[in-house]
Amino acid sequence: MSKIGLYFGTFNPIHVGHLIIANHLVEYSDLDEIWMVVTPHNPFKNKSSLLENHHRFELVYRATEQYPKIKPSDIEFKLPQPNYTVFTLAHISENYPNHQFSLIMGEDNLQSFHKWKNYESILENYDIYVYPRISDEKESHQFENHPKIHLVDAPIIEISSTMIRNGIKHQKNVQPLLSKEVWEYIDEMNFYKK
Repeated sequence: MSKIGLYFGTFNPIHVGHLIIANHLVEYSDLDEIWMVVTPHNPFKNKSSLLENHHRFELVYRATEQYPKIKPSDIEFKLPQPNYTVFTLAHISENYPNHQFSLIMGEDNLQSFHKWKNYESILENYDIYVYPRISDEKESHQFENHPKIHLVDAPIIEISSTMIRNGIKHQKNVQPLLSKEVWEYIDEMNFYKK
């Protein structure tokens, strides 16, 4: 049974930081593959800076093409909106019974995990791999030493998609923060320039 890590994100756009974390997790943990799950645009929120779903999926597809253990996933596009992680996990587990799924999240998300819908059910049925984030203080949290939560000693990446979008808007060179394929698509499509 393959162990798959699910890395959720809007990936608006996907950048080298996402790839460094995904690659580190698939190479240095017991996960066999990482699926980059592109989160759909929430119809109840006005996010003018968010590219359409198919464009963000295309960016993730292009970014991961040369990494055989990292795959793009549009599984959430087919689910009713707004959607919750617990429903996606149930759906994906049912549709891929030969895989064992785990959740990947940043340390900052772990602090608010207890506010997630049915978080107890997620913890009961899925492992969670947590990568470090820089914060002013290392807060202890209620999930410390939980057997299902694995803190991964991954590189700390301080690149954000917001920073990249703002850079493009202000005509800065952000190419080093994006894979070549992602940059070419963004440039060709004139994304984030307004």
